[in-house]
Order: sequence, then C-alpha cells, then structure tokens
Amino acid sequence: MSEKPVMSLDDLLINDCARQIIDGDSLDVMERRAYTPPRCEVFENGPTALEPQNQYRFDINKAASEQLPHLIDNRVEKVVPASGGEVEGYARPRTIGIVFSGGPAPGGHNVIAGLYDAAKKANPENRVYGFILGQDGIIEGNVCELTDERVNKYRNLGGFCMIKTGRTKIDTRTKMRLSIATCKKLGLDALVVVGGDDSNTNAAFMAEAMIDEGIQVIGVPKTIDGDIQVKDADGKSLCAISFGFHSAARSFARNIGDLCTDGSSDVKYWHFCKVMGRVASHLALEVALQTHANLTLIGEDLAEYVDHDRVEKARAEGTVDYTAYGMTLRHLSRVVCDAIVRRAAVGKNYGVVVIPEGVLEFINEVQVFIIKLNTIISEYNDVHDTDFHSDFISLDAKLEYLRRLVRGIRKTGPATIWNARDDELFSDIPEFFKAGLLMERDSHGNFQFSQVETDRVILELVKDYLGILKEKGRYKVGIEDSYFSNTLARAGLSDESYGPVLFRNYGVGHFLLVKEELISLKTLKQALVRAELLEEEDPVPAAIVKIYEKSVPKLKVQTHFYGYDGRGSDPTKFDCTYTYNLGMTAFSLIAGGSTGQMVGIRNLEKPFEEWEPIGIPVAPLMHLEERGGKMKLVLEKSVVELDSNAFRLVKAMREKWMAASTGPDPYRKPGAIRFRGELEEDKPMTLSLNSL
Repeated sequence: MSEKPVMSLDDLLINDCARQIIDGDSLDVMERRAYTPPRCEVFENGPTALEPQNQYRFDINKAASEQLPHLIDNRVEKVVPASGGEVEGYARPRTIGIVFSGGPAPGGHNVIAGLYDAAKKANPENRVYGFILGQDGIIEGNVCELTDERVNKYRNLGGFCMIKTGRTKIDTRTKMRLSIATCKKLGLDALVVVGGDDSNTNAAFMAEAMIDEGIQVIGVPKTIDGDIQVKDADGKSLCAISFGFHSAARSFARNIGDLCTDGSSDVKYWHFCKVMGRVASHLALEVALQTHANLTLIGEDLAEYVDHDRVEKARAEGTVDYTAYGMTLRHLSRVVCDAIVRRAAVGKNYGVVVIPEGVLEFINEVQVFIIKLNTIISEYNDVHDTDFHSDFISLDAKLEYLRRLVRGIRKTGPATIWNARDDELFSDIPEFFKAGLLMERDSHGNFQFSQVETDRVILELVKDYLGILKEKGRYKVGIEDSYFSNTLARAGLSDESYGPVLFRNYGVGHFLLVKEELISLKTLKQALVRAELLEEEDPVPAAIVKIYEKSVPKLKVQTHFYGYDGRGSDPTKFDCTYTYNLGMTAFSLIAGGSTGQMVGIRNLEKPFEEWEPIGIPVAPLMHLEERGGKMKLVLEKSVVELDSNAFRLVKAMREKWMAASTGPDPYRKPGAIRFRGELEEDKPMTLSLNSL
C-alpha cells in the first residue's frame, strides 16, 4: 500500500482551500458586507427636512417639565423631502459623534453605516467619529474617526465590534462637564447615542445640558428585550419595536427549536430554557410563536393571576385574602408540575419549557423583597458614603445586617422597612436565591435578573412538589396499551388478568396509568396477592416488574440560558434594513436641527414601501420610577399587553402546544437566520400579529 505524500506546511498555508478557512471570512460574511439595504423613499430623493406632526398627544410629567425645560415641548417630526432654503442647511459641513451604550444588539453596525452614508452623501466633507467603549469614550476622549474602510468591514454584521460598547452613564456634573469638553474639542455638531431605555433617558439629559453649547443629541432605540415600544397618550404607535429584537428572538428560537427536536427524539429530557428579557417577556412570547414549545411562562400573565378558590374561601369567612391576587412561587411551580405530570401520563416524560429571565419580577413576594432590598442597599450607601457590597462581602455578613435591622441595632438612618415577617419569609428561601437577591445591582441600580438562576429557583420547587406527587402515586408515566399487551404475551401472561389490577384506567384510553396506591414493588406484590394472581412466596413476574418500572418517572432536566449568543448574532434582513434606515433618520434629524429626539420608523408592521422615518420626543414620554431606591425620571419600559393578538394567540394555543395527549408534538422549526434567499418571515411574528 503506497503512502500518500505529505504536503509541506508552507504549501498548505498558501493553498486556496486552506486560505479560505484561515482568512476567517465565510461566504455569508462576504455577502453581508456587499449588501446594501433598501432605503425609505424619502432618502432616495435627495436632501430632507422635518415636518412637525401635531396629531400626537402626550401626558406631560411635572418632573419632566422641571428637569427638561428646553425639550419638553418637542413634537413628533416626520422626515420629508427638503425644498428651497432647506437644502443649503442640509448640506452644510458637520462633525458628528456616535456611541454605543449598554449590551450589544444585532444591527448596531448598520446604524453607523446609515448615519455615515447619509452624512457623506449630504456633504463629503462631513466627519463622523465613533467613541470607543461606550460613554467612557466620551468622558475620556477615546475616539476614532470613521472611514470607508472601517465602516465597510462591519456592514450587516452583528455585535458592536466596530467601536465597542460600555455601561457607563453620564449622570454626574463632573462626567457631563468632561463630556461637553470632549465634544467641543472635537468640534461636534451632534452626538448620536445608541442604547436602551436608560441610555435614551440619559441622552435626553445630555441634550438638555448641551443645548447652550449648540450640540445636538439624538437617541436610537436599541434592545433585544423589545421593551422600547412607544405610543402617544391616545395609543398611536410611534416605535413598534426596538432593533435587535427580531434577530435575537430568531437566534433563540433556532436553538430552542433544536431542543424540541432533541426532546422528541431521545424522549427522556425536560429542557428548561431561560431567555433574556430583564423585565418584559416579549422574547419569550416571540419564541413561543416561533417554536410552539410545550410550556412558555409569560411574566405579565402571572402578575394578573387570581386564585379564585382562595378568594371564595376568604369571602365565606368574611375576610379578604390579599395574597390570593398575583402568582406566588409555590403556585408557579404547580403550573410547571401540572404540565410535566399531564405529559407523563400520555407517555411523554420529556418536553421544553421557556422561561423569561425576569419572570420572578412578576411574583409578589419576590418583587417585595427586591423593592425593599434595593431601598435598604441604596439607603446604606447614602448614609455611610460607601458601598454595601464592599462592606458586607459574604452572604452571612449581609444576612446579619438584615437581622440587625429587625432588632433595631444600627447607629444611623431612618426607620427600616425590613421587619420580622420579612426576615422570617426570607429565611425560608434557598441559600443560592438569597445570595441572588442580595447580589450587587447593575450600573443603573437595577436588580440583575440575568445573574439569578431563575430556572434553578423554579426547578427546586418543581422537583420538591413532583417528589410529593410521586409519593402519592399521582405522577406516573403512561404505558401504551399495545406495549403492555405485547410484553405480557411474550411472557405468557394474561393482560386481561393483570390489567385491572395494575391500572386505574384499564380498557379506557391509549395510555394506561398505574394505580395511585401502587407506589413501590412491595405494594405492587400485595395487590397481586390480593387479586390471587400471585402467592405470598412467589416473586413478581419479570414482565410485570418491567411494566411497573417503566411507569415510574425519572425527571431528567437540562437547563439552558439564551442571552449573550442572541445579542451577538448577525442581524436578520429585517434588522439590517431597520437599523440602516434608523441611521439615515438620525442624520436627517441632525440636519433638521433637532435635539432630544429618538429616531423611529413608523409602520414597521406594514410593507417596506410604507415605512415612515420620524423623530420621537423623549422628554414628554418620561415618568418617575423607582430606581435603586430613588425616584428618577425614565423612559417607561413596555411590557407584554395581555389583550394583544400575539399573547391571546399563545394563550389560545397553550393546550395544543402542551400536547398532553396522544400523537406527535406540534413543534415548529423556525430555521436559521438566513441572509441568502428569502427569509421565512420578514418581521417579528408578534409585530405582524399585533398589527392585525
């Protein structure tokens, strides 16, 4: 046998096949870079101007009027073709800065590309700077000028790799002073801030502070959570969804859809899938529509739960049980257990559960703990001018501080909100969950649900209750009637003799359930002896033991977290097009003299030809909300509306998708994010449904 000659390493490194691999650019990446998304019609017709839209009404918060006086009267502005003298103003030379703020979201690079292309088309002398590593780049003057080469490298690609991102907020006078100095040194006419609700809130305050310096500030709505959905006071939609949501949801759905396939192939695992979404459950809802997972928890739905049995019991006793309103951790575990038990009864001891990471925020006792602990931590930091988490590093130290509050042992500060009842309830929850509730808050003072093992909290309770149901004989795996008959026939036993003794539904239904009282081989033998199918000294037939053991459920769980992978995925064509036009809209707002506005595209749910670029006033949308123990002006998050078409459809399909019946599971395979060829759908399913 002749030996194949070995290629030298030098020849291997210059081989065309090897070069394609080590160069790092796949065919998909090369095609993405070469692709130019379509532009809204108004951007195809040369210079643009802004037209106020007075049909939109806002309920103005008094605090917003006081803190943002120069922006509070901003109106919605529509981008329209320029005419006359507006053209000269559009084309004058400008210097613009752009910064990413917060976590990445697919499509961010196209915001830069759209802004850059519009700026260079308006005037080739225009300059665009990117601030490196988020708003720290503004404070520290860490900046780079964007060029054709740099921008073209990242067109239609995921991540925020071009200029990176960060979580710093410009929320002090010192930071604001340094930021203004940086912008003036660069000669900026405008700054574009790409971020979520907190970042757009911060952008509004920056716009207010920089207005006397002649520096415009424009925000761009970014978050995969999908919780920036803006409407006016009359419910008219201005921003239907933030960019990145569609891409992340498709990424999660692809992976979870594969788990559905795995579960129904291996038929032994329950996959618990936690998906990102710190407050709202939009991603979980979209994933449910995309995959038809067996059970999807929607936090907003849980918050509306009412235990009518407890309400009636209290009413009969002449009292009011306020704890009957809203989901509890205990009842939430029962909802999951019910799905597991019902599917097991028809032989399906497997399935897929989708859990939004912020689901615990909709649980009464958890929410109370979070609010109280946020306040205690913030109060401690204010009183002691130090950091709670630095002073109390271990969990034991933090718990001891809480116990001291209950006993009234502390030197300074107002009366505590932490009482003996809180301490008693807190002591009952698992140690790892206590540690989670007492972990360090994020840079915005928010509780970090992504760092809490939400799925583990629920799983611990589920396993405990399933153990109880198993001991009571209520949690059984259904035995297919034909399997039972064939197994006994091969052993020379009569299924008609043993069936009525073993099963509580023998002769009824396709799947047979072992009687509740048969909870061990010992109780099984006793039942067979009583039925005179066995003598006391005889062993239980091997075929009967096999059937019994097959009916005993073994809960095997795999947990998964989908978050960072979706944030870093490449954008769908929808997000590529959406973000490119958001970037072009940002330039139009700058050219039109706007500041304190957030860019938006109306009619996203409609065909692309009907998309309408607009500027959305941020100040009139702001309201007071508790953040880090203090009331602050913020842009309100949008949660899942229970009367929306998308949620009502998922709710209507719960029973079918749970598939606690004979027959195959109705899973849906969403497929990968495909850039080449036609996509399976051209926009988020929730967006399409809610526009009907």
